[in-house]
Amino acid sequence: MTKERAFFESLALKEKGKLCPEHVPEVYHFDRTMSLIGMRYLEPPHIILRKGLIAGVEYPLLAEHMSDFLAKTLFFSSLLFRSTTDHKRDVAEFCGNVELCRLTEQVVFNDPYSNHWTSPYLDRDVEAIREDNLLKLEVAELKSKFCERAQALLHGDLHTSSVMVTRESTQVYDLECAFYGPMGFDIGAFLGNLILSFFSQDGHADETNDRKGYKEWILKTIENTWNLFHHKFTALWNEHRNGVGEAYLPAIYNNPEVQLLVQKKYMTDLFHDSLGFAAAKMICFLIILRRIVGMAHVEDFESITDAAKRATCEKRALDFAKILLKERRKFESISEIVS
Repeated sequence: MTKERAFFESLALKEKGKLCPEHVPEVYHFDRTMSLIGMRYLEPPHIILRKGLIAGVEYPLLAEHMSDFLAKTLFFSSLLFRSTTDHKRDVAEFCGNVELCRLTEQVVFNDPYSNHWTSPYLDRDVEAIREDNLLKLEVAELKSKFCERAQALLHGDLHTSSVMVTRESTQVYDLECAFYGPMGFDIGAFLGNLILSFFSQDGHADETNDRKGYKEWILKTIENTWNLFHHKFTALWNEHRNGVGEAYLPAIYNNPEVQLLVQKKYMTDLFHDSLGFAAAKMICFLIILRRIVGMAHVEDFESITDAAKRATCEKRALDFAKILLKERRKFESISEIVS
């Protein structure tokens, strides 16, 4: 990977920090020659969210904070708020982060569905995925959106190891994969990682803690994250409806009926995109990343010491991801997903 990724990480941190300073660590200095970023130290008791989820820690403000981060950073970097001229200029700049985008494209949309591993490493579940034509058609559609749709400035790899938390604070970092892409990719990445955590919890349960209450908290956090995001994002849209954003010009979309239709379709499409990308990220984490040295691993499952329990948890997560990917358009609300 090129050292230029540090430039795009610092640039994205600064841009997203302007849009949501409460949840993005401040950058103090960047040296492009040295690829060095000086930024806020996230002091203890901040820990990586994934580790907190494995430990069974509840974070009461997580959904509130992450929905705030997603709503603000996605809305204010989109054509709903910006002119096409400004948008294209920034899209062009982040197009330079081609190596990291290519890596993401490869591990999320290509490798899980190709015979990349020799047969001793392939179990029947993975082989079934690679023989599922309908699944591959859905993945092709998501890949097209990932590669072709510059909807907003994305984090690009928003899993639960890219967030540090306390019970009162949520900080998003590690933006080296930032680019302009489909909003649902960031939303889906975060929700998909919470779903993975949910399915891993039975493997962490023991005689003193069955984790049932914690699983309910994760489901409620998934539901609240989307619902709060939907509320905040549409509120920003309504507030700035007559601003400079050029996605839906007020002179054309000039009555309440058409404005409502536009917003409803936009949010429905975004919901289904988010579910699809959530499923794709889950499959990627379960099949590919856990096998590649140096890549982000699914510690949620790898930390389960009982191999039989771990395999059962992984299979349940993979089965759910396949259904979600192929049938996402049937769902009308997040409550249907977590019920």
